[in-house]
Amino acid sequence: MNYAAKRWTLDDIDWIRFDASKVSVDFLHVIKTAAIIERNGADYGHYLCNVFRDDPVFCEVARQWAIEEEQHGSALGKWAELADPGFDFEAAFARFLKMYRIPLNVTESVRGSHTGELCARCVVEAGTSSFYSAIRDAVNEPVLKQICKNIAADEFRHYRLFFIHMEHYISREKHIRWRARWIRLWVALTRFWEAADDEIASAYHAANSFGTPYNRAVSTRAYAERSFGFFHQRHARRAGYMFAQAAGFEQSGFFAQIIARILWLMIWFRGRKFRPLLASN
Repeated sequence: MNYAAKRWTLDDIDWIRFDASKVSVDFLHVIKTAAIIERNGADYGHYLCNVFRDDPVFCEVARQWAIEEEQHGSALGKWAELADPGFDFEAAFARFLKMYRIPLNVTESVRGSHTGELCARCVVEAGTSSFYSAIRDAVNEPVLKQICKNIAADEFRHYRLFFIHMEHYISREKHIRWRARWIRLWVALTRFWEAADDEIASAYHAANSFGTPYNRAVSTRAYAERSFGFFHQRHARRAGYMFAQAAGFEQSGFFAQIIARILWLMIWFRGRKFRPLLASN
């Protein structure tokens, strides 16, 4: 993957077009949370370079990926500060880091293998690419729409990047090759369910509920209900197909179709409360 090509920067965003009349409190909550999660890319880049310390080519890719993830956070954070002048993005991010940090001193993947680690990254990128595509299509605020269009394209490119490196490691890790599909399926499923972990809940609380006691279940539910309200079935289908490919199945095969349908039912049910509100913006 050629990282020498020109990438977008914050200077490419048409900030002057910001329209405060098209901002709702509900998707502002979501964007503040997403900004913090994306801004945390440096820690994940450090973790990946520890795990892949013997692969300088991938480490360089991981460092560039982390820079791009941080830029996503900066763009979303700047937009959130425009939408809510009382919001201090860096202060919210500092609060988040006091609540949640990934392990930075590990030297082995928490997924058990390099293949498993890259599969987990594919699942995340599949979800975020679909998520930002859903926001892009749901909102009318022009600056946020532009930012999310750029981020969605980045996340799809990141998915392809991690997928290519995962295939490389499947061929290298001979001790797991015969069970690679089952390892990938297990990792994909477990990483998918981790969408309700402390990272998202902590980010939501740090961005939106500062000064109140932290309640993981309450924060997770509040974020999920609002963020899933953006989705249409086409976004869930796209995520399901990418998810299946990461797990080792045909991207548009029977398994992928089942995953996409189940995913859509889950998203529709969780986001049903806020979907009409978000559709009006």
